[in-house]
Amino acid sequence: MTLCFIMIYVESKIISPQTLKKKLTSLRHAGKTIAFTNGCFDLMHLGHVQYLQSAKAKNRILIVGLNSDQSIRRIKGPSRPICPQKSRAAVLAALECVDYVVIFNEETPYQLIQNLKPDVLIKGADWKGKEIVGADLVKKVELIKYVAGFSTTNIIQRILGKAS
Repeated sequence: MTLCFIMIYVESKIISPQTLKKKLTSLRHAGKTIAFTNGCFDLMHLGHVQYLQSAKAKNRILIVGLNSDQSIRRIKGPSRPICPQKSRAAVLAALECVDYVVIFNEETPYQLIQNLKPDVLIKGADWKGKEIVGADLVKKVELIKYVAGFSTTNIIQRILGKAS
């Protein structure tokens, strides 16, 4: 494959909520299960990749809701994100396990989940016992084993020489 073709393919997976909603209708008619997860995915690492590969299991369609730059600044402060949303979206879309990436501006993906109506909502097992946004909107919530030792915040701290 040429680089140009690869980039067109990657960009075709980054999609608006409206366009994605239309695509999901035909995928549901084809019997596909729609899975949704979300996050900032700033400084992708092995923990992210393993989590997303697990989320894709069972031949599901995997949608990743990606916090916009504005959203991340509101949540994590003015020094974040490290990587801009266009870059973060392209890296996610380049992963074979990710079918679609949709960027949202709100602090939580509640509206997006409500609009897309996925069958399964997926979060890391570190969310066990916590309120999971959108759990009331889906048939099933799955918690995926947390990959210890990987954290964007810890990576940033190590780069800044602030980690032990």
